[in-house]
Amino acid sequence: MPANKKYLSSNWQRFAKITAGIVGGYFVTISSHIALAYLVDHTAILITATFTGFILWVVLMIVAFLAKNGWRIWAIYLFITLVFSFLIYLGKLYNPIIS
Repeated sequence: MPANKKYLSSNWQRFAKITAGIVGGYFVTISSHIALAYLVDHTAILITATFTGFILWVVLMIVAFLAKNGWRIWAIYLFITLVFSFLIYLGKLYNPIIS
C-alpha cells in the first residue's frame, strides 16, 4: 500500500534535508570543535574530537531528517557555523600562540 501523498515531502525538501544533514552537520561539528579548542586545552579537544565529532554529526543528521522544513535547518546550521567561526576568529585574535 503506497504512502499518503500529504505526508511525503517534495523532492527539494528531501534534497535540503539530506544535504543539511550531511554537509551542514559536518560544518557545525567541525566549527564547534575548533572553537572549543581555542577556549580550552586544544590538545585534549583535538584528540577527543574523533569520537565526539562523529557522535555530534550523527545527532545533527537525525535532527535534520526529523525537521519539517529542510531549508530552515540549513539556515539554522549556517547560523550556528557562523557563530562558531566568529568565536574562532576571536580566539585567534586574543590567543595567537595556538595558531
